[in-house]
Amino acid sequence: MNDRAIAGEFVTKTFDYDGGRQVTVYVPPDPPEAVVFAGDGQGISQWGQFLEAADVPSTMIVGVHGPTDEMSRLQEYSPVFDAERFAAHERFFVEDVGQWARSRFGVALPTERTAVFGVSAGGELALALGLRHPDVYGVIFCASPGGGYKPTEVMPSRIPRTYLVAGTQEPFFLENATRWADALHNAGADVVMKERVGSHGGAFWRKEFPLMVAWAFGR
Repeated sequence: MNDRAIAGEFVTKTFDYDGGRQVTVYVPPDPPEAVVFAGDGQGISQWGQFLEAADVPSTMIVGVHGPTDEMSRLQEYSPVFDAERFAAHERFFVEDVGQWARSRFGVALPTERTAVFGVSAGGELALALGLRHPDVYGVIFCASPGGGYKPTEVMPSRIPRTYLVAGTQEPFFLENATRWADALHNAGADVVMKERVGSHGGAFWRKEFPLMVAWAFGR
């Protein structure tokens, strides 16, 4: 990752959820015109530097840290493994973190300027939260989603605009992303699907993030 100087700042708060869960917010140097809520926030909140280097609207990142244990992460991020744990994390992410971010930073942006973002299992989280809460998130950014959470035959009547990306060297995740792109397109959604050269966890996720923001929030 490029360690260029960053003009924005970071604010981290610890919540009571799950014995103490942190949220790290990237606060851009200019008043935010858009906000992205993300899972795995301990890493993705740091991607503000890539937004600063790109010609995109000023965007805040609210990064909800994920569990370090992979099984716990899957149970929180995908609705199909542990419904109770997923629902508890869903309330924390959507309600507690959302209300705190609005009051702490004074961001009261409209739904169409609010996105939910995730990579891998976090991509499943982004899809699930976006489809369950289209009144909160007007945009879904999803990179290389896992295969636990799949499209249903009957899709919601209201679907956020969705941007999917996956790599040519991660066929399982590319297949998952393509399945979602086809299902959302068939349901009448505004959806973009990008296939990039790259493997799972590759740098193409970070490179794609500013392109997602430009697509969703470009002037």
